[in-house]
Amino acid sequence: MMLDRISLILVIIGAINWGAIGLFQFDIVAWLFGGQGAIISRIIYTVVALAGIWCLSLLFRNNDVLASDEA
Repeated sequence: MMLDRISLILVIIGAINWGAIGLFQFDIVAWLFGGQGAIISRIIYTVVALAGIWCLSLLFRNNDVLASDEA
């Protein structure tokens, strides 16, 4: 499903940003878009958060591809 792939890409971007914050105290999104308070940065943070919430549904789905491989 395309929404799943887009969400996973956004979650990976968010993970890279959090890694940069944790390791280097450098917020890539804020640097690119004018600070944490900038409206575009806040939109990006919100979209990434929504993607993370969507990806929670991946944990609870029955995956037909995995089920057919096990049989």
